[in-house]
Amino acid sequence: MSGRVAWISHCPVKGLSLRQLDECQVTEAGVAGDRQFFLVDENDRLVNSKGLGILQQIVPRYDDQAELLTLTFPDGTTLSHHVHLNGALDAQFWGTSVHVRVVEGPWGEAISDFAGCDLRLVRAPGPATDRMRSGATTLLGTGSLRAIARLLGVEGVDGRRFRMNFGVDGLAEHEEDEWLGRRVRIGRAVVVPQGNVGRCAVTTQNPETGEPDLDTLKALAAYRRDVQATEPLPFGVYAAVAEPGRVRLGDPVELF
Repeated sequence: MSGRVAWISHCPVKGLSLRQLDECQVTEAGVAGDRQFFLVDENDRLVNSKGLGILQQIVPRYDDQAELLTLTFPDGTTLSHHVHLNGALDAQFWGTSVHVRVVEGPWGEAISDFAGCDLRLVRAPGPATDRMRSGATTLLGTGSLRAIARLLGVEGVDGRRFRMNFGVDGLAEHEEDEWLGRRVRIGRAVVVPQGNVGRCAVTTQNPETGEPDLDTLKALAAYRRDVQATEPLPFGVYAAVAEPGRVRLGDPVELF
């Protein structure tokens, strides 16, 4: 198997708009800067675009060295301030209690006003992924996108719907499913896929607007429901990082 990196994406604030990158540093914790922050409601529970698709309209940027967080809203309004942490809480993150720091500043109020509900911005102790312990990064073959597009009867499916760190050109449909437990070199990094990524309603949402406009879950149920996998409705894989390194668009992706 030999492929190439088709896209690199990350999101400094979980649930907001994905950023597309030309290159990134993969650390033991995953793509540097990915999901460092997330949102909680008045009960300190995780809130993301699954319940509030409109959040995908907010574009985040974070300069880790300057500790500068910038949010750009659809009307062009931009908030850019240094991050200050004030206080802590135990957030409920998909049934797990995660000790986080509260981010002080204008972002929570601005996001709350935009979304129409009370939200607070918090900083996670590590990447705020759904698989915090074993899923440092995620990969999806573009062949799998062609498979689901064919089933849906559309010309193409935007890979951003699946919010994966890396897209890989040159693979057969769902070939990445065969990588579990194997070492994969991607650019200068090495990762070991640990399991399948099961899918939820976020994938039905348009990545520009957050509005549901494509029944990806029905399609996955039609042809992936009975696939042997670690999670239901699998589409792509999550991986632990064995060797950190730099990854650039077009870099080779190889099993070894």
